[in-house]
Amino acid sequence: MARIDRPFRPRHRRFGLRSSRTVAVASALVIALTSCSSGGDPGKRHAEPAPVWRTAPRSIAALGDSITVGFDACTLLSDCPQVSWATGTDPRVDSLTRRLVKHPATHSWNLARTGALMSDLPDQFTKAVGHRPELVTVLIGANDACRRDVAAMTPKAAFQADFARSMKYLRRALPHTQVYVAAVPDLLRLWSEGRKNPLGKQVWKLGICGSMLRDPDDLTKAAQDRRAAVQEQVRAYNSALAEVCGKDPLCRFDQSVFDYRFTGRQLSTWDWFHPGTNGQKQLAAMAFRTITRARP
Repeated sequence: MARIDRPFRPRHRRFGLRSSRTVAVASALVIALTSCSSGGDPGKRHAEPAPVWRTAPRSIAALGDSITVGFDACTLLSDCPQVSWATGTDPRVDSLTRRLVKHPATHSWNLARTGALMSDLPDQFTKAVGHRPELVTVLIGANDACRRDVAAMTPKAAFQADFARSMKYLRRALPHTQVYVAAVPDLLRLWSEGRKNPLGKQVWKLGICGSMLRDPDDLTKAAQDRRAAVQEQVRAYNSALAEVCGKDPLCRFDQSVFDYRFTGRQLSTWDWFHPGTNGQKQLAAMAFRTITRARP
């Protein structure tokens, strides 16, 4: 009986079908294994590590007001940046720059300005960005409270908005730069300590910080209420600084500058208002402790 040949069916069709299924299964297996090894979320494999505070920054830009430029610390009515707590060169102060920066002449910049208000801080931040510092120090706010009278003090909302705007600008320009923010000093303690010196009270009559220091021997209720209002505003400023700084992992707020129990020994003998050399030294020590702590 004759053999009937079966129709020819190309082998490559069945081979191709089996090959496609095999590749698909293998691909799915690889994806599953990769996903498991990365914790089940491939998107997290490229997440940025959390910012880490560096306790030894190699460059510093100092921002703020007359305190940071050492006004009245050396001579009458003059800036004295060599005794600045932040960038000074005087060994009696032992500034942050002397403690932290190996090459201060090229890696530290004092951009603070006598009389500066918080509204001036954004411009100072703009100048600081040009130097690309690893650390920015900020000590500002006393002038916002030290006005001719209570009504002229900077509102807390405006104060906070200007600081937040400054920080936002810095973070966009220099995402890894650290920021040290000192609290506004205790102005009520300044009044209580400075008024013990007869010469200091005479100097205050020239118009220094009228909202707090006007008529220093007036203990009437009206005068006490005025001083309390200034003190409350200083506390509000510090609350604003702490709030904005607390949202940034590379910002540290130093409440100890407000809490420090200074005496007349830390005040300028020219105006009994600004820190003298000893006061600048204490500010440098407080800042150094906060900046070099392993954890805030």
